[in-house]
Amino acid sequence: QLQLVESGGGLVQPGGSLRLSCAVSGFRLSSLTIGWFRQAPGKEREGVLCMSRSGDPTNYADSVKGRFTMSRDTALNTVSLQMNSLEPEDTAVYYCAASWYYFCSAYVSEYASWGQGTQVTVSS
Repeated sequence: QLQLVESGGGLVQPGGSLRLSCAVSGFRLSSLTIGWFRQAPGKEREGVLCMSRSGDPTNYADSVKGRFTMSRDTALNTVSLQMNSLEPEDTAVYYCAASWYYFCSAYVSEYASWGQGTQVTVSS
């Protein structure tokens, strides 16, 4: 059974950094496309970054370019989201999700399995 569990959220001051992790069980990362999404209060869930089965990353949010980086560890079967220079606008619940499609997508409907989410709050 495919399961994803996020960790690493918390409260950070503007300009600070956080590293989110997504532990994947049930299937190898090489058979999955993994996306990071976020949902702020009152807003729709949006795609942030994605990594295809082959490990190629795709950025879907212009606001995080140069600040957020996605990586994976195939030995540990985990995916990470490194977030630097955080801004109050980055405050949201962050989710990792898995898709069976070969290529990345920002469409929520194309992801079959989701983690429970982890709260990231950027505030002074």
